[in-house]
Amino acid sequence: MRPLQISTLICCLLISVLSIEFYFTTVAIASEKEVMIVMVSEDEEIEDVQTRVLQAIPDSQIVETYQYAFQGFAVQINQSDREKLSTIHGVQRFDDVATYHVSLKDSVPFIGATNAFKQVDENGNRLTGKGVKIGIIDTGMDYTHPDLKKNYHGGYDFVEDDDDPMEGIDREGKKTFHGTHVAGIIGANGSVKGVAPEAEIYMYRALGPGGFGSTEKILAAIERAIEDEVDILNLSLGSPINGPDWPTSVALNKAAEQGVLTVTSSGNSGPSMWSVGSPGTADQAISVGASTPPLQMPKLTLQDQPEIVMEITPVEGTLPWQFKRNLPLVYGGLGLEEDLAGVKGKAVLIERGGIPLIRKIKNAQAKGASAVIIYNNVAGSFAGRTDEAIPLPVVTVSREHGDLLKKQIEAKQDVSTFATVRTILEEETDHIAFFSSRGPVTQSWQIKPDVVAPGVDIHSTIPNGYLPLNGTSMAAPHIAGAAALMKQAHPEWEAHQIKAALMNTAVPLIDHQNTPYPPFVQGTGRVDVAKAMNTDTLIYPGTLSLGIWDHEEDMIQKETVTIENHSDETKTYTFHADDHDQFLGISIKAPEKITLSPGEKKEVNISFTKEASAVEYSQLYGTIVVKGGREPIHIPYLLFHDEPDYPRIGAFDLRRELISRVDNNARFRYEVYLPGGADTLEIALYDPDTFTYLGVLDKQEKLKAGLHENTFLLKDAPVPEGFYRAVVYAKAGDKEEVYDTFISLERTRVNRKAEATA
Repeated sequence: MRPLQISTLICCLLISVLSIEFYFTTVAIASEKEVMIVMVSEDEEIEDVQTRVLQAIPDSQIVETYQYAFQGFAVQINQSDREKLSTIHGVQRFDDVATYHVSLKDSVPFIGATNAFKQVDENGNRLTGKGVKIGIIDTGMDYTHPDLKKNYHGGYDFVEDDDDPMEGIDREGKKTFHGTHVAGIIGANGSVKGVAPEAEIYMYRALGPGGFGSTEKILAAIERAIEDEVDILNLSLGSPINGPDWPTSVALNKAAEQGVLTVTSSGNSGPSMWSVGSPGTADQAISVGASTPPLQMPKLTLQDQPEIVMEITPVEGTLPWQFKRNLPLVYGGLGLEEDLAGVKGKAVLIERGGIPLIRKIKNAQAKGASAVIIYNNVAGSFAGRTDEAIPLPVVTVSREHGDLLKKQIEAKQDVSTFATVRTILEEETDHIAFFSSRGPVTQSWQIKPDVVAPGVDIHSTIPNGYLPLNGTSMAAPHIAGAAALMKQAHPEWEAHQIKAALMNTAVPLIDHQNTPYPPFVQGTGRVDVAKAMNTDTLIYPGTLSLGIWDHEEDMIQKETVTIENHSDETKTYTFHADDHDQFLGISIKAPEKITLSPGEKKEVNISFTKEASAVEYSQLYGTIVVKGGREPIHIPYLLFHDEPDYPRIGAFDLRRELISRVDNNARFRYEVYLPGGADTLEIALYDPDTFTYLGVLDKQEKLKAGLHENTFLLKDAPVPEGFYRAVVYAKAGDKEEVYDTFISLERTRVNRKAEATA
């Protein structure tokens, strides 16, 4: 198999290094000393207020200064001087220091792992993952970290081709940290405790600078993990390829056949349907989406309309939204320089589109804005990112909420004042993270993810410290750790049995409107490892993908599931369709009852009949409930009317291949993944700022499903050397798809990636 060029990327970080929480500690110079957090009035300069404080309280000491999350500073004073602060001009308010303990103390017990710790294996040992080998394919690992050095048992570096998988250096010369963070969630055993703190960790560094790694290195790492006979393999990485036949997905299925339980993140391309990517599309792997542990999430309200609560989504690569003060809000158009007069010290509302996202943010930063709120230019919400760290809080809101904020700004202008937004905190628990990728898988129509786990604000290890991060990359290692506990408790169980236990006992989640999430959003639900540990019944597969049905005929589909009785007594199982199934017009038939002796297993046939009166939805889903075990087991199913409207363009990548030494010309290669093939494929080029049409880069006809590539010389392109907007168009039958991106047709390597994120 030839090496594939589309990169496999780290799946994941919705909060960058700059998203570390403020972590204050009181320096105990004397027992009466304490640190206060001072907020400065908007019309004052921080330095002026600091000078007044130092003059009024000579024994005080400035500890930190803050300009982005809020305007203020931390000052160390005597307890007896607290009240003096309130008398100093420019001090808006002051607060006691809050200490944020870096740990996994919220997410680990939330999935039931701490309850599992109280149980013992067949040898009387506590369930901590002891003796279980877990491989991790990632950016490497700081195995000298005090919380990880006990766990590290070896590995390999496929980037440097040596036996030292230490975290590497990114493109900016800084150490990477993703693999160490993942390893900590799985098995940290020090100041923080991972899910399986005594598991044996093997690190395979296949992702190099910037968190990128080619497919061949990922495949080599999977191969090595199988050779090393790991029990569990975690891949917190992904590609945009939604297809069951992508090499990394196929490799994970092969690893499962070799007895390795493979766990992978579903991706961070949500909330759109069909956004799951390989290797999260592997049928036999456990694909993991991200849910929220118990959190206080920031949201926005208007000072004049506090009853309206607006969801905000952080822009990856910017500071977290941690404002405690009200913010005056002004309108900034499309974020052009000329649109941003008068934004200093204020939050600025900017519409999406027109120019790249990074340029909007940098323009606002240069003009002195305190924060940026970007609203969508089409209905609904969106997630943004920059690959360049920006020290400014930036969030996105929906088009609907953006229009509401804009109207409030315009109304206030009529009375010569500012609209004001306020940050509030609301409890968020057991909801699907906005960024978590959704399924199903194209062509196979498999339900993915299989389960979800906490992936929001997860504190874990990084080289020389700790950091909170968001992403399905953080969710997957929770499941890898949980699987290690299961393996220790049931060493005789095979990979598919552990997967079944985790899926069968997961907690189904509901959204903010108390409606169950579809199975292609949550799989079977949020994992509860304590329940999985104690289950007495296994049913697999844990979800049923029924494919495509012709809506003009009554159809009958038969599926087979296997039931295993792991109790010490004979059990009788019954099958029940939920009320939702009858509403859809789906008739489900199974044996009236199945009786299994202790240790016995049977295959059970289930038939699905779509009646003529079935509701004409594009996709139909429901749940079969199996009763008779310790707890009812829910088996979600999914089917489609006709061919579903999945994306016709799975991924597009263009890169410079080489520079000819003969004529100093550049050769470029593009690759495009077409899940269902295409009758026509066309790549058109436009000016990135004005969107003026410039010509067709390439056009092809009658392409089969899969990866397609082509090369061309710069001299043959319809445009000169430069940076362009590319619109990729694919048509198959009556289905059409447009993929909009930015490309660089430049002889020298220019880092345009951050600018290309619109």
